[in-house]
Amino acid sequence: MSDQQTNPVISIKNLSVDFALRRGPFRAVSDVSFDLYPGKTLCLVGESGSGKTVTGRALMQIISKPGVIVEGSISLVKPDGATVDIAQLDPRGKEIREFRGGDIAMIFQEPMSSMSPVHTIGSQIIEAILQHSKMSKAEARTRTIELLASVDISEPELAIDRYPFEYSGGMLQRAMIAMALSAEPRILIADEPTTALDVTTQAEILDLVKRLQVEHGMAVLLITHDMGIVAEVADEVVVMRHGKIVEHRSVDDMFHDPQHAYTKQLLASTMKLEAGAANAAKAVDDKAKPILSVRNLSKFYGTEKNGVQAVDDVSFDLLPGKTLGIVGESGSGKTTLGRLILRIVEPTTGAVSYRDRDGQDVDVIGLNKKRLRDFHADVRLIFQDPYASLNPRMTVREIIGDPLLVNGRLRGEALKDKVTELLDLVGLEPEVMERYPHAFSGGQRQRIGIARALSLEPRVIIADEATSALDVSIRSQILDLLLDLQKRLNLSFVFISHDISVVRYFCDDVLVMHYGKLVESGTAEQICTDPQQAYTKSLISAVPNPDPRNKRMMHRTRFDVTAN
Repeated sequence: MSDQQTNPVISIKNLSVDFALRRGPFRAVSDVSFDLYPGKTLCLVGESGSGKTVTGRALMQIISKPGVIVEGSISLVKPDGATVDIAQLDPRGKEIREFRGGDIAMIFQEPMSSMSPVHTIGSQIIEAILQHSKMSKAEARTRTIELLASVDISEPELAIDRYPFEYSGGMLQRAMIAMALSAEPRILIADEPTTALDVTTQAEILDLVKRLQVEHGMAVLLITHDMGIVAEVADEVVVMRHGKIVEHRSVDDMFHDPQHAYTKQLLASTMKLEAGAANAAKAVDDKAKPILSVRNLSKFYGTEKNGVQAVDDVSFDLLPGKTLGIVGESGSGKTTLGRLILRIVEPTTGAVSYRDRDGQDVDVIGLNKKRLRDFHADVRLIFQDPYASLNPRMTVREIIGDPLLVNGRLRGEALKDKVTELLDLVGLEPEVMERYPHAFSGGQRQRIGIARALSLEPRVIIADEATSALDVSIRSQILDLLLDLQKRLNLSFVFISHDISVVRYFCDDVLVMHYGKLVESGTAEQICTDPQQAYTKSLISAVPNPDPRNKRMMHRTRFDVTAN
């Protein structure tokens, strides 16, 4: 192995970052040290607030204000062998701009918010190329088409002139990678690059990054909270908590001989979901009549010549006390299906029948406005994003009590007592009811959202990606809370998700959707361990396996759309 491969391309020593607050400086990163090597991947892991993203941004001097590097060095080895300490450079100076995108590039978590919505994809990549080269605009355009082709974007000659909103999430992330590679960087920082993507797209993006890493010999710093991804792609792992490194080891040692209690906790939360079958012992009367029946439900958007069949002839039953999982990639129609059941979106054809508390079958599609409100009291929705789904101007007491107030159920002291009861039910102290959402973590906010959903004592809850925005240990806690509430309140769930491990852990039965159609159904255990359809096999095989000695994604099954 050459010196170029055995010597680090960048060394971080005793890095500390402070954020100036009214009550004094807050240390977000404290005494962090690690090296990045050409052709190797170091994964920086930890939950939200651990300091991993701030650490990654410090390498490019793009820390959001009022953050500032207060201690330590970031020694970048230049191609000629000389070193420069990035920590000492002016964040707004000319010299640091040469390194950003040149020697060090970054892929951000949210490509839609990272790219200008009013400029084409091509113009943004061309601008990045011109920043770091002496190419003409025509040459930069040709280079952009080559880059888009290299990240497997089809018809790059046409895709170059499209706007971000015309790209899917996976295509946008590919475009971000193309932009990051435009100046052939030696270091690539990827900050949660697959968090918002479904499992098959995630696998494709990780494959792409690995292939490009091998081709260009890049050092990769991958920031993530997904231990399955870590097991699949890492050479080394750094675990962070509260701004400090608690463990730094090879990927094999990290998974098979973890030393720190926090690392063990992260792995235990991951393996708990991987084990699955949390509902295996749940006693439910399979002979009971369905609480919810969906028959031949369809939704068509647009005109006959230019339209989309979002949901196509879907039928299923939900039994009392059971959990039905709906899985599929982005665009499969699973969220639209949930909205059709609630009649947030009106169906094109089909029927939804609900068995009410008196045992009567109710035609949901035919309900008038008043009776639909009664239905919405019995069938509630938990939203995906715990940050966007809570009104920042309302206190917790107002958020949870609002459905009771709007439906004329309770007010005054009785309402306050009910909110106290609901907070206790979801594991929050009654004292928090006068606080606003910004004072809570993501997991706490989701508990507040669950309390709001439970306020009208529903019988069915539709959870739309209710845990996808949460860290793995928080996700595990929320799932266990929902299972406990299901047992205590005899709730039925429609659980919409693209996270197969969560579905296997939480659900009794599963529907698999693809382009609006139902392609397979069965028990959660059968679907996750013995799928029958080619599409389902491709989904399951793309799920990262949290064991570096058995990398599932390396041998995954690809689904051939043209064969179906």
